[in-house]
Amino acid sequence: MAADEVVVLDYGGQYSQLIARRVRECGVFSELLPHHVGVEEVRRRNPRGLILSGGPASVYAPGAPRLDPELLELGIPVLGICYGMQALVLTLGGRVEGAEVGEFGRSRLTVSETGRLLVGTPAEQSCWMSHRDTVYAPPPGFT
Repeated sequence: MAADEVVVLDYGGQYSQLIARRVRECGVFSELLPHHVGVEEVRRRNPRGLILSGGPASVYAPGAPRLDPELLELGIPVLGICYGMQALVLTLGGRVEGAEVGEFGRSRLTVSETGRLLVGTPAEQSCWMSHRDTVYAPPPGFT
């Protein structure tokens, strides 16, 4: 087993494989697992972090994939991307709502505070958006 591993949970996003590949390109082993894999399987891998991918569903859609709250008790950093972030926010007690108009396409991202996640990245970045839901209120203590 690799010394450092990041687990990517796949919520059906068209770019989930790309996330895992980009992590590997940073010199960290990464494996893509289905979102419904049990917490014991993730714990067995002893990852240094967990990434929740995007996906096509709305967190409020009937049968939408849920985030197992026990995954948040593993004591490791968790990064939610798109649907993964919305599932994380909902699980932790924040508010996610459908936007009046979906956003799709290229956008500019301005980084005002890098925090640990974005250290060494440009202050202005190009990004891709594809969503209809928006985080309206983050959960308490969310960073």
